[in-house]
Amino acid sequence: MFLKNTWYVACTADEVTDKPLGRTICGERIVFYRGKENQIAAVENFCPHRGAPLSLGYVEDGLLVCGYHGLKMGCGGKTESMPEQRVEGFPEIRAYPVVERYGFIWVWTGEAALASPDEIPELEWAENPEWGYGGGLFHINCDYRLMIDNLMDLTHETYVHASSIGQKEIDEAPVSTKKEGMSVTTSRFIENIIAPPFWQAALRANNLADDVPVDRWQICRFTPPSHVMIEVGVAHAGKGGYDADPAHKASSIVVDFITPETETSIWYFWGMARQFKPDDQELTAQIREGQGKIFTEDLEMLESQQQNLLAHPDRSLLKLNIDSGGVQSRRIIDRLLKAEGRLNES
Repeated sequence: MFLKNTWYVACTADEVTDKPLGRTICGERIVFYRGKENQIAAVENFCPHRGAPLSLGYVEDGLLVCGYHGLKMGCGGKTESMPEQRVEGFPEIRAYPVVERYGFIWVWTGEAALASPDEIPELEWAENPEWGYGGGLFHINCDYRLMIDNLMDLTHETYVHASSIGQKEIDEAPVSTKKEGMSVTTSRFIENIIAPPFWQAALRANNLADDVPVDRWQICRFTPPSHVMIEVGVAHAGKGGYDADPAHKASSIVVDFITPETETSIWYFWGMARQFKPDDQELTAQIREGQGKIFTEDLEMLESQQQNLLAHPDRSLLKLNIDSGGVQSRRIIDRLLKAEGRLNES
């Protein structure tokens, strides 16, 4: 079950260069390419002649050329020409609203008339030189809601990520869940602990001592359709914690765009935006490598979890207090699915 009348991250801007990119989004087979004046376009990945994937073709003079018989497709889904053929009666294929913004390509898979670029979430860090950003993309074979559950309950860090960001104090700290409109926030604040390895490295990178007690915070915010932004960081203990002066802390925003591919697979765009040493490309690469290793651990767990759930579809799962963020997020998704007529009332 996917929300359709919403914007999803389909790919990063640098994935679509001079060649078309085929990608399935919410069960829709779409091809992305750059038309005239480098404008991004998205159409159904289906040639109206013989059904070949247009993503196997190429771009010429702003038109998408089918790699099978040379049909040329315009960005609006209309065939422009084909060698030795009259194309006036050729059926049009579907064109999708698409926007390039913040280094991502956003696509709308629902009713085109409802698509407004103003509804693309504002990313304060994306175009601000005071922020540095690095990220990546994983393809994961799991229901997109399992990833939302994972990100809205960071208790698992103690166990899945024991060698990097996990520590037993996470389990011992209470978690708070708050719902406001169409967003859900879970937060956890931990005081006077020793930072785990990942955050020790972040402190050193920010020219701060890494062997003294710190205060740590995790603030996870879900917004539809499947975006989770997580404020994380550590500050030298007694300096104000989350509100500490930047001179005493290392903090960042973990960026998570979860885009459904099918009912049991996702495109997971992850990254970290930080406000310390934003121009240090070597540091960006180091953080990206460390973050990639952490999310690889999640990948293995989520794919195995999905296989278990497919094998036992009738089993009920427990809902504990630590699951509240994921449960509330799913309720919002279900409410929006019902509004779109994609989920029956129960």
